[in-house]
Amino acid sequence: MPVSGRPPAPRSCPHAALTLPLALLLTLLCLPGRAAAADATVSGGRLDWGIKASFLTYVTGPVANGKWALTGGASTVGGSAFRFHSATGSYDPGTGRLAAAFQGGVRFTGHQENGGNALDLSISRLTVRSTEDGSAALYADVSSKSRQTGRTSSTEQARLADLSLSGVSLKGASGTVTLSQVPATLTSAGANAFGGFYPAGTALDPLTLSVTLKSAAPSTPPAAPSSSDPSGSAPSGSAPPAATSFSNGALDWGVRRTFRDYVTGSIAQGSWQLTDGAADGGAFFRWTPGHGTWDAATNTLDASFTGAVHFTGLRQGDTLGLDLTFANPRLTVTDGQGRLLADVNGRTPDGSTRTSPATELATFPAAGLKAENGLLTATDLPLTLTTPGAQAFGSLYPAGTELDPLTFAVVLDPAAALPPLPDLGSPAPSPSASPNLVAAHTDNGLSASTLALLGALLAAAAATALVVRRRRP
Repeated sequence: MPVSGRPPAPRSCPHAALTLPLALLLTLLCLPGRAAAADATVSGGRLDWGIKASFLTYVTGPVANGKWALTGGASTVGGSAFRFHSATGSYDPGTGRLAAAFQGGVRFTGHQENGGNALDLSISRLTVRSTEDGSAALYADVSSKSRQTGRTSSTEQARLADLSLSGVSLKGASGTVTLSQVPATLTSAGANAFGGFYPAGTALDPLTLSVTLKSAAPSTPPAAPSSSDPSGSAPSGSAPPAATSFSNGALDWGVRRTFRDYVTGSIAQGSWQLTDGAADGGAFFRWTPGHGTWDAATNTLDASFTGAVHFTGLRQGDTLGLDLTFANPRLTVTDGQGRLLADVNGRTPDGSTRTSPATELATFPAAGLKAENGLLTATDLPLTLTTPGAQAFGSLYPAGTELDPLTFAVVLDPAAALPPLPDLGSPAPSPSASPNLVAAHTDNGLSASTLALLGALLAAAAATALVVRRRRP
């Protein structure tokens, strides 16, 4: 409806009765909810997607005679879908813009020819993005081999599918947002990724995702310490005193991704179990608590952690060809060189059985250690397999092999807190429970009384509009 640039005279305005209710209504609608107080970030979640059921059937069927393998800590759910975990990203409650990237991937291979696979497709780092206008799409890192040329091409964050969020608004959300059974349609970039098996516009399997939103904490600079402080305490974030003892810590390590894939793959057909306090972080394991000492003056560390991961597989009858446990890892740092040790027990794939306490598995450079905010931390330390470590793996890998990077944190100040495990998100609803549901569970901060008032104002506005319309010539 066009709006005149000249304001009408008050005595001739037929909509004067509407002005107050609508003004109040707009004021209430524009009130910021709890979630809109600050931008929120994505701090956990999971995405469940079967990609396309007919494609999975084709890959493992008699024509392609292929298989698929999980990477990066991905798992399966419901027997026909893949679960991608540990979402990170950003969210703007004012506009509803969401960017959530999930860890893990899956690789499809088949059509073996001349010692290779004519079909070789890898999909990882799936990312869901929505915009202000409500449109959404699924992106992913894709590596695929062309059936015509045999060449492999890789694309980062290719737009695989368009997602339909019809009738769903992501504005003003907080807490956990769940989108269930979201329709997905193949794009032209997605068609290329699938090697032309399906044309653009093909319906893919719907996906279900759940992300946890965490409001960004306001940045408040720490107060400067008073020079007359009788306690003489050091400023927050300063280097701890020499030879500090600690009794709390956590070590995050995935061992080696290819080893995990080997254990759960078609060869070993095994699994792993966590005991003695070890926990699953999605793409890694966490050992906690930790205790030991840290000497800031000499950059010397001795930290021991609790927990065990037990790998089993290669079953033949009642015998396990793989029955291996890594327990109670320990980190030492001296003279700028770090070492990772662990108790190694059990049977390795080469048939040997060992009981080796405090085996040196790997070495790492100690330059990445940081002491700040009451914590001693290191992130993604590169690990290099040692000769004893290679023996611990049953010579599956030679000495010098790169293992998964290692991250750890120990508490030097009792007031500090360890970083939490990545939130894998709450379990997604079963697809069979709501086959056509697309819902976002949000909290916009409006109370029941506010909603009731909104309803009353809408009713008043509608009634006033009806009266005005009847009086209009």
